[in-house]
Amino acid sequence: MDAHISSNEETLFGDWLEGLAIFINSTVYGGKKSSANGIDLEFEKDGIHFIVNIKSGPKWSNKSQLDKMIMDFGDAKRRLATSGHKAEVICVNGCCYGKDGKPHKFPKKGIDYYKYCGQRFWEFISGDSDLYTDIIEPLGYKAKEKNDEFNQSYTRMINKFTKAFITDYCKDNGDIDWEKIVKFNSGM
Repeated sequence: MDAHISSNEETLFGDWLEGLAIFINSTVYGGKKSSANGIDLEFEKDGIHFIVNIKSGPKWSNKSQLDKMIMDFGDAKRRLATSGHKAEVICVNGCCYGKDGKPHKFPKKGIDYYKYCGQRFWEFISGDSDLYTDIIEPLGYKAKEKNDEFNQSYTRMINKFTKAFITDYCKDNGDIDWEKIVKFNSGM
């Protein structure tokens, strides 16, 4: 259960950070949530059209996920080209935290792109080099607020699961009925 909840928390946190990044960029540069598959944000700055895939941190992918992102970048660039878009298009993998000392990426085959992490990402989408530290205090306040709600909800779920487990998978003396669990999990 903890693994499931942790995974859901990571997804919620990632989605929230993505929404925050899009909101900030839309306020500063008029960016918008992209309709292209696998692209989260599109905006123009200094005559360049940026297409951005946003992730929480820098270690988000395995090889197939990275290949898919590169393919999505290529598809989005082709879509823009066929629609008559004239501006240069630059692809960016934006990571809300972390570091990457070599942001320009050249995959063996595919589209080159930039990977901006942490301060570099927040400055890229906002033009403000201090934004990455400026957002910490409000994030901390919001996290505490959500953490209190989460703890109450978590306790209720533990109690519900415990009650259901005892009812369905424990013997009258309180011992776990392992045979019943195995039959539930693996029986036909």
